[in-house]
Amino acid sequence: MNLKVFILAASTIIVGLVELIVGGILPIIADDLHVTIGTAGQLITIYALVYAIAGPVLLSITAKIERKKLYLMTLSIFFIGNVITYFSPTFTLIMIARVITAMSAALVIVLSLTMTAKVVKPAQRAKALGVIYMGISSSLVLGVPLGILITNTFGWRTVFLGIAILTIGSIVLIYAFLDKIPSEKSQPLSVQIKALANKKMAAAHFAMLFMLAGHYSLYAYFTPFLESTLHLNQYWISICYFLFGLAAVGGGAFGGGLAARIGATKSILIVIGAFALVLFLLPHFTFSFPIFLIVMMIWGALSWSLAPPLQDYIIQSDRYTSDIHQSFNNSALQIGIALGSGIGGLVMEHTGSVTFTASVGAGVVMIAFISALVSLSMRTELRQTETITN
Repeated sequence: MNLKVFILAASTIIVGLVELIVGGILPIIADDLHVTIGTAGQLITIYALVYAIAGPVLLSITAKIERKKLYLMTLSIFFIGNVITYFSPTFTLIMIARVITAMSAALVIVLSLTMTAKVVKPAQRAKALGVIYMGISSSLVLGVPLGILITNTFGWRTVFLGIAILTIGSIVLIYAFLDKIPSEKSQPLSVQIKALANKKMAAAHFAMLFMLAGHYSLYAYFTPFLESTLHLNQYWISICYFLFGLAAVGGGAFGGGLAARIGATKSILIVIGAFALVLFLLPHFTFSFPIFLIVMMIWGALSWSLAPPLQDYIIQSDRYTSDIHQSFNNSALQIGIALGSGIGGLVMEHTGSVTFTASVGAGVVMIAFISALVSLSMRTELRQTETITN
């Protein structure tokens, strides 16, 4: 595999760590900044929301800038955002820093995908993009246990200092090994927005959005859940996150394999339906830690099993604008994370218990199931190409 691909993948891992790494250390951050856990959870919400909006917007605005130069500029801004987080004495300043890192990370991820397609031969393109996606998913699910381990040893602010230092390394590697890549004409935002007129695809995006919203209603507050229901210390909590992360990374392969065997449409319904059931039942297995771990890992695997069949479904349903819809689906994922962490925070504030987030989250996932049914029941809109080209 091309060395440049691994360098770009490493960059996606570094920027991807920032999003959810706070999830496992929310109580510590909340205590240090003198805010509630629900309020601290908005650090995840604001990041995901800004990320979802910033990706396509910034890509369109910066379309005329040479790609390598833009990549280095964006990584530099990402570095600044993490330094601000490290030194910020107040919750407000950290929220501002989260906006900066979210915007820059969103652009880095999109650039990594587009640049990867240009630095390899066409025959290697799919495999190379797979490496980038593996880096993205790995950073999202494994960043939490890493954050816990670093926090327990050096303090939570050191997490962001470490990411800033890694970013410098990424800047050096990009500068040294990547060639200049000229900019290309990108789809205007007006054209991208027109693609949402495809109701079949819009319903598919809602399926992803509400799936992740239901998931993060609990997962964003998984640390207080483990503390209150199983009375685990930070060591065992980090073990749970690590096992969850391994299961989640494997879940992508499971979803892809399932779609290959029984088709994307059946896989989508099976994954969402099973996920809602497991999420609802999860709190009822806390009576036994070993049994809970098994159910938790099933939950983790299912949480990332939807993306492969849904992406395949999008390509099959609208091959002419699949690239636009894949971008929107990634934004839907981020909005789902933002919505879910917000819902979980509200549930905790109003009920005083984190346990209820699981049942509420399962209800939200059922909305995803209904959205998937609606999308699958619609015919492919053949006039979509005319909408995009006009």
